[in-house]
Amino acid sequence: MNAPSTTDNMLGVALVTGSTSGIGAAIARRLSREGYAVVLHSRSSADTGRAMAAELKHAVYVQADLALEADRVHLMHEAMAAWGRLDVLVNNAGISKVIPHADLAAATSAVWHELHEVNVVAPFHLVALAEPALREAAKSGRAGSVVNISSHAGVRPKGASIPYAVSKASLNHLTRLLAVSLGPDIRVNAVAPGLVDTPLTADWKDAQALWRARAPMHRAASPDDIAHAVAMLVASDYLTGEVLLSDGGLNLT
Repeated sequence: MNAPSTTDNMLGVALVTGSTSGIGAAIARRLSREGYAVVLHSRSSADTGRAMAAELKHAVYVQADLALEADRVHLMHEAMAAWGRLDVLVNNAGISKVIPHADLAAATSAVWHELHEVNVVAPFHLVALAEPALREAAKSGRAGSVVNISSHAGVRPKGASIPYAVSKASLNHLTRLLAVSLGPDIRVNAVAPGLVDTPLTADWKDAQALWRARAPMHRAASPDDIAHAVAMLVASDYLTGEVLLSDGGLNLT
């Protein structure tokens, strides 16, 4: 690890899961620019993670499969070992399955369990593991912060599949429940993006056309748009229990 021995000149330490590409990478870079030491994470892209850690001012990379409880414990242990504190947890990592909503037979129990484990259980477990450190951070006068990356599919009847949409709706409700349970020491919020321009969505022609035609902003979000929303929630010392729908206003149409 290339971690310094002190955080005296930093705003704090932030762990961002799924942070080697797309939205997660944009969030990690944004928090780094704002003065946070960053713990990067991915399930498999270790080379990219290590290169990104070397690129940022104060960063380390930890590889972990969030579907596995032991790996979640390992991730939090390594995150705490890096600087001895944790002020911000961004639960960005998630998985999806593309299944037509009318194809009920394809949404097997295995699909439901896989998505629920990574998209709901893992964020909850990481918050539980981080709770002591986040409460300790609050003693400095600033509440610890959790931001969950959800989806507009958890708010509207949309999404790549019914199991995916339900997992994100569960994450939204989990956000509110945790905000009630953990305040005032720990604030818990969520950002629910609509379509975001990433390599994954580059070929989603119908969705791109929908956002250009119907969203008041006439475009999909960029990863930096979502990172800005996350940074705003982290910077606030009052907002909690919010699910910030970030879809360019498409929900209004």
